[in-house]
Amino acid sequence: MAHATPTPGNLLVKPDDHLLIMIDFQSQMSFATRSIDAVMLRNNAALVAHAAAGFGVSTILTTVAEKSFSGPMFSEITDAFPGETMLDRTSMNTWEDAGVIERINAAGKGRIVLAGLWTSVCIVGPALSALDQGYEVYVIADACGDVSEEAHERAMERMVQAGVRPMTALQYLLELQRDWARAETYDLTTGIAKKFGGAYGLGIIYAKTMFGGQENAEVSGAGMAAEAAAK
Repeated sequence: MAHATPTPGNLLVKPDDHLLIMIDFQSQMSFATRSIDAVMLRNNAALVAHAAAGFGVSTILTTVAEKSFSGPMFSEITDAFPGETMLDRTSMNTWEDAGVIERINAAGKGRIVLAGLWTSVCIVGPALSALDQGYEVYVIADACGDVSEEAHERAMERMVQAGVRPMTALQYLLELQRDWARAETYDLTTGIAKKFGGAYGLGIIYAKTMFGGQENAEVSGAGMAAEAAAK
């Protein structure tokens, strides 16, 4: 018989248990992206990047043909990782690049989280390759995009059928925080949410402005109002 305990499930991501790989968030790749609005894509990618940087998540930033064709990575991402070395590739499948694989092995994580452009090519490739080599793989669906909604959705379905676990950008941030009593990252989480979290961020701004509160160990005040405002 099952017995409940107040402990998180092993399928929830934690800051120190995974490697985030952000792939090909570049101008040329975004020009043809039609499955998600470009502003929302950049916003969601920024939310993921700042969440990972703030929580100290092991992260790889990789581009394809940066100098010759695709252009630089979104500044919203690189701003979160000042001084981070960008790994530029020729391969569409990140997993086939020796430099990237060297960094993956050095990180030593068995769980991979992916986000990038395009879903059906540059995300499907490493996702299926990582699964094949025994990794656990998550894809941040709304921080990915493709040339059409059909292309994005079929790619997500293909990966999920293979065993990939989908999630969203805001879900990623809140899963890293997971408890408002964690005061050391409270301001980080709410600050990222206020800047990049859309309606949820507006709810936090409203609650703080109107009630001037902050969650304490009992999780009261502004946080509860913010979550209610966002629902």
